[in-house]
Amino acid sequence: MNTPTWRKSSRSDSSGNECVELARLTESVGLRDSKTPQSEHLCLAHQDFRNLVQQLKARS
Repeated sequence: MNTPTWRKSSRSDSSGNECVELARLTESVGLRDSKTPQSEHLCLAHQDFRNLVQQLKARS
């Protein structure tokens, strides 16, 4: 299994302490807290992740 590449938004907290990181996985998108990268992460199917992003954009 390949090690996922985790990424932060360029709009994240400049100190890097309060960020959500994302990784593109084979069948899902991984989400984790940058403060505790060694802990569990959440996986969402690609379509579920797109729906989440659309809902968040609609609220802003």
